[in-house]
Amino acid sequence: MRKLNTKQLKWLSYVTFVVMFFATFGGTVVTKTASGLGCGHEWPLCHGQFVPAHTVASLIEYSHRLVSGLAGLSSVAVVVAFWLYAKKRKDLRMYSVLTLIFVIVQAIMGALAVVYGQSSAVLAFHFGFSLIAFASSLMLALGARKMDKDNGTSLRKEFVSVSPVFRNFVWAVTIYSYIVVYVGAYVSHTSSAGGCSGWPLCNGKIIPDLTGSVGIAFMHRMAALVLLIAVAIMAHYAYWMHRKSRELRSLGVAAVTLCLLQVFSGAGIVYTLSKPELYIFAALLHNLLISSMFGVLCYLSVRVWQLGKKPVEQLETVASNV
Repeated sequence: MRKLNTKQLKWLSYVTFVVMFFATFGGTVVTKTASGLGCGHEWPLCHGQFVPAHTVASLIEYSHRLVSGLAGLSSVAVVVAFWLYAKKRKDLRMYSVLTLIFVIVQAIMGALAVVYGQSSAVLAFHFGFSLIAFASSLMLALGARKMDKDNGTSLRKEFVSVSPVFRNFVWAVTIYSYIVVYVGAYVSHTSSAGGCSGWPLCNGKIIPDLTGSVGIAFMHRMAALVLLIAVAIMAHYAYWMHRKSRELRSLGVAAVTLCLLQVFSGAGIVYTLSKPELYIFAALLHNLLISSMFGVLCYLSVRVWQLGKKPVEQLETVASNV
């Protein structure tokens, strides 16, 4: 078997990320078009057939299943490839394994939701697990790109000073962002998006009556506002305190940009609720933006941990791989 080089591994990770992107995209389409039972309560068959009748709902649901299956196959491929040919990069091997694990988990949860039905809370967790799979594939793609750029070494001689305080703050923001995503998914699965009419005010009030869908929607808005502030603070320190690291500065800018766009796309959802033909696009954009932001935050969390190691430890790691 011919050994894969870093460039080929990089492109394999890119392909996996693209497939995961479409799997996440497809899951959002299924949710927003209420096509989850487009194949009835059957899995893996669709109305008793491998190739179902071409109704819109069944076509959407079955297409998502096919793309998810392809995501599973590509995840197996990257695990095998990186474990065989990237033995010096434990971080990339970990990303590939996480991608595969969470692709399998979200597929099982999706199948259970079809066959047995699930509560809104469980369906929100389904999206949360698919988000981790997406983020893992993004981290793999970014890490493989860096590996190719660094000519396959484990760690280069990077002496960027990353304080424990900043590292812990990045980790806290990343964990909190996942909680916000879960709350957003809960809003979607409980059909609470219309609880707050208007934006930025909720039903014309700064603090509305916090009952039912209004309380759920308002809670998500407040959580998203706190996330935006936290990401902006994190990006500020990433940019101005790490002038020697173009990577950290770029990741910080990317995170705050995606977070800001996600907020405005959330406003777009509110203003398109009465226009189904526009609402679906606003909802898709909103989910893809938050998924991308979470992936960037996850990768930044790993990088500040790696760069936060003592220079001696970095030198030993580099020397052991020469």
